[in-house]
Amino acid sequence: MVAHAVSVAQPNPTRNFGRFQLRQLLGKSACTMVWLAFDPRSGTELMLSLPRLQPAGPAELEHWQRDARASGRLDHPNLAPIAEAGVQDHWPFVAVERSQGVLLGEWLVAHPNPAPADVVRVLCDVLQGLAFAHDAGVAHRDLQFQSIVINERGAASLMALGVASEAAPAAHTAVRGGSHGIGGTEGLRAQRSAATRDVLACGVLLHHALTGQPVLDQADVALAIDRMTPLGREIVRLPWTTPLPIPEALRAIANRCTSAQERLRYQSARTLLGALSGWLEAQSQDGGGPLALLLDRLRTVGHLPALPGLAARVARITSQEGQRTEQIAEDVLVDMALTFELLRTLNSAQVQGTQVQGNGPVLTLRRIISLIGVNGVRQAANALRRWPGPLAPEQAAALQATFDQVRLAGHVAQALRPAGYDAQVTYLIAVLQNLGRLMLRYHFADEAVQMRDLMQPSPDGREPGGAPQPGMSETAAGFAVLGVDIESLGGAVGRQWGLGDDVLHMARRLPADAPVRKPDNDDEVLRLIASAANDVVDATQLATPARQASALAHVAQRYGRALGINGRDVTDALHAARETLATGKAAPASTRSGLPDSAAQAEATDPAPDPAPGAATGTP
Repeated sequence: MVAHAVSVAQPNPTRNFGRFQLRQLLGKSACTMVWLAFDPRSGTELMLSLPRLQPAGPAELEHWQRDARASGRLDHPNLAPIAEAGVQDHWPFVAVERSQGVLLGEWLVAHPNPAPADVVRVLCDVLQGLAFAHDAGVAHRDLQFQSIVINERGAASLMALGVASEAAPAAHTAVRGGSHGIGGTEGLRAQRSAATRDVLACGVLLHHALTGQPVLDQADVALAIDRMTPLGREIVRLPWTTPLPIPEALRAIANRCTSAQERLRYQSARTLLGALSGWLEAQSQDGGGPLALLLDRLRTVGHLPALPGLAARVARITSQEGQRTEQIAEDVLVDMALTFELLRTLNSAQVQGTQVQGNGPVLTLRRIISLIGVNGVRQAANALRRWPGPLAPEQAAALQATFDQVRLAGHVAQALRPAGYDAQVTYLIAVLQNLGRLMLRYHFADEAVQMRDLMQPSPDGREPGGAPQPGMSETAAGFAVLGVDIESLGGAVGRQWGLGDDVLHMARRLPADAPVRKPDNDDEVLRLIASAANDVVDATQLATPARQASALAHVAQRYGRALGINGRDVTDALHAARETLATGKAAPASTRSGLPDSAAQAEATDPAPDPAPGAATGTP
């Protein structure tokens, strides 16, 4: 992206503003206007930002100047430096040198239909500056295309902070401590409201730039906002026909910006910046964004913290030399962090190239334990971060609740599996389908709370007594908060652990809107069993028993033909899984039939006798 600052030369300017020669109106809204002007004193071109209406009196003019001075003190790479702020004929103005670049509207004329990534880069620059200004207590109040400057390197900056005037001095917000205008709590509330409107304006600009059309056919962003709910009745969403295809994740972010439900919109510049920059970096070849951050955190705080009492549990496991690996494996399965550490150890690229090369993925703990021995289990346990890692108490409680839900899904999958399918393999596939959820809860705990709130239904605020409005799906909430979906988080971790494409495919849960077809191989059987089990557990999160029963019946209907299950099978599996989770006893062998075994399950069924627990065949 290269901006070209093109001067509009007029040897006989028809209009003067003090010493300035006004050459061209670059843009205007109901509140502000921007002129290209020439300053004979310095011999430079400037962009003058002015309010459309003069301040009503000395008090309002003084307040405007005070705001201008506060804005002028801000120093940030994405805030255009102010060359001059003054008053001419009782008309205040702010000047920015034209050499800073061209306005966004001009740039879009020169670069029609820009790539979505280019649009997002511009918005990220703007949000960087806007977040800095908001932190300093300064709102823009009229963010338009003519408020954004793009320089010759393609970097964007924000100008005209605070140029838009309020209706009266009493309506102005005190920037610091409420010493002017509205004070104290009311002033802070007004400032937050102005900042939130700035963020909404960024969302409207994002829609306009992506589609090439003004939102609601209204070029003035402020007037478009006034027509949107809740101020008006218009609903703004990206159309499906756009000049260039818009990726699903970016579409979710843009639609959240202008959601009809205020609570779903971005409430701060930093949260919108986080989502857009996360999406942008995830698209880059450098592999940045949340996925890179997650992989970095894996190295610093581990994948998950071990449950309390790990040392005593490992001592008990390793002290009984006569135990079969089956019993040791069942004891290890209780701790998800230790389970994952053993899975990672045996499936990492290093181990795949030495110990078990050519044998395919290892998906049973008894096989892993037979390979590394109890000393390997002890070493894996010692490598884990102790509970609760860096989490605060309420975050640790949320992670523990997620552990319980994931383990329940694993036990439901064991109860639903057809005869001949290994219980541990079925359990681990169901658990791996939640790997992204677990990583989210541990490594992005604050973002997990944001996503939970976005997924909650809420009353329809447009009409009294209206039907509840549904929240976002988990996928859309992940896009809207992180810029990636949680499946991508789990996939990134699985690939780092060395899990093959076949395992990663099984560990990708069937989307809610995808048709369920009869499986044609064992991998598909396992994937469907795990997906059904996770759908069952999700159904248990519904508020009323009637809704739960309806949701469980839907699961049985959805997977019935493919897996040969009915409503009774689903409810029985859920009851059995709850009992297994409560008692800690191993799941009984499946009594279901109808789907054959396969030679591909040979490793999973582990027919070879277990070696003595202390006889390690390799080191982790």
